[in-house]
Amino acid sequence: MSEVYFAGPMGRLEGRFHKSENPRAPLVMILHPHPAQGGTMNNKMTYTMFQAFVNMGFSVLRFNYRGVGNSQGTVDGSSNGELQDAIVALDWVQSICTETTVCWIAGYSFGAYIAAQLLMRRPEIKGFVFVSPPTNLYSFDFLTPCPASGLIIQGGKDTVVDESSVSMLVEQLGHYRSLTVEYKMIPDANHIYSGKLQEVYNIITKTVPTLKIKQKHTRKQKKAFALNEDY
Repeated sequence: MSEVYFAGPMGRLEGRFHKSENPRAPLVMILHPHPAQGGTMNNKMTYTMFQAFVNMGFSVLRFNYRGVGNSQGTVDGSSNGELQDAIVALDWVQSICTETTVCWIAGYSFGAYIAAQLLMRRPEIKGFVFVSPPTNLYSFDFLTPCPASGLIIQGGKDTVVDESSVSMLVEQLGHYRSLTVEYKMIPDANHIYSGKLQEVYNIITKTVPTLKIKQKHTRKQKKAFALNEDY
């Protein structure tokens, strides 16, 4: 894992980047929670997601939005600035992983909201992981029709994000037969997944490979995924 800096809309952005030894490995960018509420790229959940994708063979980037950590600028918090930062960050990491053809997006809480917006803007994104998407705080209506399959994880004892509103989103996305949206609810998990990070890690590492295979149906493509090659 390397410490990286790249130009953002308001100055330099700070990140941590793991590049797979396989130049054709899939790529994922992970987005952290709300910066005005203490969210950073070193948040425990964000780091857990980072490690899960690293151990699945992905090239992985996480970074701090403007005004967070060593990223320059001032905190926006409206989602507009954070989305601009995410767009630039994705451009940067794609310029590094030039042989990658498959891109994923992942986010936790507010980061899931930014990830969902980016998903609708970038057709190269083929899959997503949302942990505790704040469906009761922000409208996710724009996410229809959803362009990719993905995984949504939610805690049953979350007092910040209402589980019933997340279930409604899953049901809404499930109307599209060409997609696979897996929903994993951890009944006794709170918003920060106290004592449940390993369970989230296990869900991601078991479910994401299945979703990737379902997106591509030929025998050759399934074999390529098993070899962590381009597919």
